[in-house]
Amino acid sequence: MEMLHNAINWFEIPVADFDRAKAFYSAIYDFEMPEMPMGPLRMGFLLHDRDNGGVGGAIVHGETYVPATTGSKVYLNGGENLDIVLNRVDTAGGKVIMPKTAIGDGSFGYMGIFEDTEGNHISLHSMG
Repeated sequence: MEMLHNAINWFEIPVADFDRAKAFYSAIYDFEMPEMPMGPLRMGFLLHDRDNGGVGGAIVHGETYVPATTGSKVYLNGGENLDIVLNRVDTAGGKVIMPKTAIGDGSFGYMGIFEDTEGNHISLHSMG
């Protein structure tokens, strides 16, 4: 098997109410989320540096997209200090499940988990 540069190429977070979810993610990341229809799907894109090889993802509303607290876990980039994003979660309508927590001795960075407005459990990771 070849060594891959990234373990993930793209991810999608299912949402039940696209406008509510777009407002939530726009608020916690402090940006206006761009959106685009893709056939029967409605997609909102999370910030990433695609031009320099950044891996991205989207919130997606569609017939087979069902939010859940179980299943695959996604770790979104928390930036330089994930407390900045976590501190916006409650005000934006979500709920912090796990506050900023060191991974091991902290040499692997920090993680936190929140529940978005759609009921998904999403994790954050940062080195600070």
